[in-house]
Parts: sequence; structure tokens; C-alpha cells
Amino acid sequence: QVRLVESGGGLVQAGGSLRLSCAASGRTFSNYNIGWFRQAPGKEREFVATIDRSGGSTQYADSVKGRFTISRDNAKNTVSLQMSSLKPEDTAVYYCAARWGSLVSVTSGGYSFWGQGTHVTVSS
Repeated sequence: QVRLVESGGGLVQAGGSLRLSCAASGRTFSNYNIGWFRQAPGKEREFVATIDRSGGSTQYADSVKGRFTISRDNAKNTVSLQMSSLKPEDTAVYYCAARWGSLVSVTSGGYSFWGQGTHVTVSS
């Protein structure tokens, strides 16, 4: 069992930045790949970014590539999502999720543990 808690959401103007954090507790954090997903009102949950167990490999959705950066600190059991040049279409609830094993995944079904989410609102 891995417990995940997101933080750092809030209201920001378009063009601004936010840094989301995902704090993990429970099983050995470094055994898990971590993904960030988001869900806007009336839309399905979508992949944002993922990072492998070591932090050496990352993947991003095309919609956020070049604007968002995912990173992790295994010593502190945390994963961060630095979001810059935010757009109104980035408004959503952002979730972090954990996937055991060596393979990353860009689909929500590949993750076993989820946080409760943090709200991000980008005003125009």
C-alpha cells in the first residue's frame, strides 16, 4: 500500500507558474513509477507526465511538453510537477499515482494507488 498526498494547487493567472508536490508514505517509494494525471470538469482523466523509479526517464503529454517538468526526490519520498506558462485549459484536478515495477505507463489503468487530487485553476 502506498499513500499519496498532493499539494500546491491553487488559482493562478494565465502565463503564471505553480509547483505541485506529491508526498508518499508506505511501501518503498523508489520501487514505484509515479504519474501525474488531471481531470477537467466534464472531461475524462488524462495523462500529464510520468517519471520512472530512478528519476532518469520521464514522459509528457504533448499538451504540456516544454511547459511542465516532473522530478522526484527518493530520499524525501516526493515527486514534483513544476508547471509554467499555464493556460486556462490547464484548469483541472491534478492527481498523482503510483505504479509498481520497472515500466512506466501513460494510461491511468496502469496505476494502482492514487492521491485525492489538488485543484488548479488558471484564469484568463
